[in-house]
Amino acid sequence: MRQCWCIPPQQDAAFVCAMEDVLDLYCLAYDPPWPVVCMDETSKQLVAETRVPIPPAPGRPACYDFEYERRGTANVFLFTEPLQGWRQVSVTARRTRQDWAHQVKWLLDEQYPDAQGVRLVMDNLNTHELASLYEAFDPTEARRLARRLDIHHTPKHGSWLNVAEIELAVFSRQCLCQRIADPQTLQQEADAWQQPRNAAARPVDWQFTTADARIKLKRLYPQIKG
Repeated sequence: MRQCWCIPPQQDAAFVCAMEDVLDLYCLAYDPPWPVVCMDETSKQLVAETRVPIPPAPGRPACYDFEYERRGTANVFLFTEPLQGWRQVSVTARRTRQDWAHQVKWLLDEQYPDAQGVRLVMDNLNTHELASLYEAFDPTEARRLARRLDIHHTPKHGSWLNVAEIELAVFSRQCLCQRIADPQTLQQEADAWQQPRNAAARPVDWQFTTADARIKLKRLYPQIKG
């Protein structure tokens, strides 16, 4: 499948630095004390049917009314560990700093309680920073969690580097394209989607390396003038 990258046309040392940091991280061998986990999030508009859909029958497709009822939005957090083929989708009402902080606490304390820490790859959203922990928890707890986080931000215009974005795109195509009326139903749909994928436990075979980037994305590298 052909990849399409959204990248800045100008030479950008900050972009290159962040890109190579993430690419080098993906080349590391599996390390249980410090697993590599990717995170992304999106919003889903909640809509309800105004009329009961007619189910399909022999010789007749399912029928849906074009009208619908808006019921606000929900936020979707997705974590995935590429080398273990694991992912977790959680639905929240909002996408605040506190929401992100509580998701991170769950990741560290529930999913990886025995790990020394987690190398977390995510985009550079203003809520995705250690300061959010201090807005959600007391200083002692926030510092405890922060010590177990090794954050690696993808560069601006470099979200294609985040494996969680790929998982989220699959989830969106296979699950979010339907009308969902409430957060509870959305979480049920997410659970039904992720369970067979987690059972298969197929790891991500990331092929694009720093060496490849220096060839294919050469125009992004600043030119050194002696």
